[in-house]
Amino acid sequence: MKPIAVTVLTGFLGAGKTTLLRHILNQPHQYKIAVIENEFGEVAIDDQLIGDRSTQIRTLTNGCICCTRSNELEDALLDLLDCLDKGEITFDRLLIECTGMADPGPIIQTFFSHEVLCERYLLDGVITLVDAVHADQQMNNYALAQSQVGYADRLLLTKTDVAGDTEPLLARLGRINARAPVYTVVHGDIDLALLFDTNGFMLEERILPASTPRFHFMASQPVDISSVVIELDYPVGLSDISRVMEQLLLEFADNLLRYKGMLWIEGEPRRLLFQGVQRLYSADWDRDWQDDETRHSTLVFIGARLPEQHIREAFASLKR
Repeated sequence: MKPIAVTVLTGFLGAGKTTLLRHILNQPHQYKIAVIENEFGEVAIDDQLIGDRSTQIRTLTNGCICCTRSNELEDALLDLLDCLDKGEITFDRLLIECTGMADPGPIIQTFFSHEVLCERYLLDGVITLVDAVHADQQMNNYALAQSQVGYADRLLLTKTDVAGDTEPLLARLGRINARAPVYTVVHGDIDLALLFDTNGFMLEERILPASTPRFHFMASQPVDISSVVIELDYPVGLSDISRVMEQLLLEFADNLLRYKGMLWIEGEPRRLLFQGVQRLYSADWDRDWQDDETRHSTLVFIGARLPEQHIREAFASLKR
């Protein structure tokens, strides 16, 4: 049975999540989408509820599914599966809209910590909307706004039609999250292909966007959330890298939001890919290194008040 792809939609208050969601639900497309969120506002829905349960499941006019629940996310996810298995609804993709003041971390971890949810759902990516007019002030005043950027696999810059120069904001977003490409969206209008199938939580080789520079400059003003990019041109021992990662998680797991890497392991013909969210991480062997390929390691850490020098020294110590 193919797992259901899950996209988490987040962003600070007023960033345009509801506008984007309305665009997704009202336009014709080939996706069979279920949506979990708190309030739908003016989205036109069918009045019929499926079943007598605390989770309310409604069929939308274009065949999408709306699911609202005031209790635990796990229960809502299981209720959707129950309706799907009974043939009461049909969907092959799930979209979760977070409230503007929500931390995406616990939502992401739900899909790693429940046996049934791990098997039936596949976390595809985190989409974060950023208000081009107010984002700088929001990130200055609220660490949560920076965290939402840090978790992202895609960043959607909204309100650019009424904002001024966005280059400083784009530079700041790049310092916070070096691995997430930025797309402009006006009034919720964007190609859905840019939002779905991001493979943000799949073990694959795209650690950084192709356009990301190798050298990063310090911000003119400090920010709580930042990204640290590590490049190694030497192989590392598997047990050594495990020891370093375990020590980092032991000391700084509460500071880490996301991390991802491709590693050149000593004595191994294959590349090792790994990724994690806070304390939860996984690793797997990838394809063989090609004869004409320059072997190297790339690691990206995104988090709050990261001890950059400590992280760099920990990996530098692995060079023999």
